[in-house]
Amino acid sequence: MGDTYESVTVDVEGHVAQVTLIGPGKGNAMGPAFWAELPEVFGSLDADPAIRAIVLTGSGKHFSYGLDLAAMGGTLAAVMADGATAKPRADFHAHLKTMQQSITAVADCRTPVIASVHGWCIGGGVDLISAVDIRYASADAKFSVREVKLAIVADVGSLARLPLILNDGHLRELALTGRDIDASRAEKIGLVNDVYDDAEASLAAAHATAREIAANPPLVVNGIKDVLDEQRTAAVSASLRYVAAWNSAFLPSKDLSEGITAMFEKRPPEFQGE
Repeated sequence: MGDTYESVTVDVEGHVAQVTLIGPGKGNAMGPAFWAELPEVFGSLDADPAIRAIVLTGSGKHFSYGLDLAAMGGTLAAVMADGATAKPRADFHAHLKTMQQSITAVADCRTPVIASVHGWCIGGGVDLISAVDIRYASADAKFSVREVKLAIVADVGSLARLPLILNDGHLRELALTGRDIDASRAEKIGLVNDVYDDAEASLAAAHATAREIAANPPLVVNGIKDVLDEQRTAAVSASLRYVAAWNSAFLPSKDLSEGITAMFEKRPPEFQGE
């Protein structure tokens, strides 16, 4: 893997690759480089027969703060303009589908992916881990499907994939409140498989599982993923298409402007339903 990326590093040891989120946004926030590079990274790992398992983690104190709103604001600007007509909405729809495909590249990777989460995993971070096969966390990990607090319907994977991971009531509680949950709660509701004392222990466990998978016959491992994924591919795809159309129509709102402004001003938003 001689490629150099702006948003991740890729390190290979034996048959296991580690993909580490590195930003460049604060808290490994997901900016333009992340969305552009993720399909390339996972596509090249998927195509490499020597790579039999992938560990996904974040650098620094956090897994990911989610979408880098400051860096990605231009995506919203045109569709937020007063009286935005078909062209800006169509452009937004196309851009959103490209972002969805970035996360789908992780889900579609034939090589099993194990996430090790520490610190914050917010919004887009949850979209990302919903696309992996196995999730581990450190005791300090915190998770939030926070889009609702910005007046956004989560649209790049969480609402499509979490129904296949979580009990319906638990998912609705997370998505409708936008609340933060800790690692023990995440484990209780099945968002993560296991919780470890710290980031190092969680990452070590992810690598141990990756090596265990990598020792199995690779074509059969691919086959197991393929058969399991067959049960969800159509449902996930339909959900992603639907939310892309829904958000292209209904995302622009005064509440969205208020939610984003309030976040940057670090004050509680006042939503009016407009």
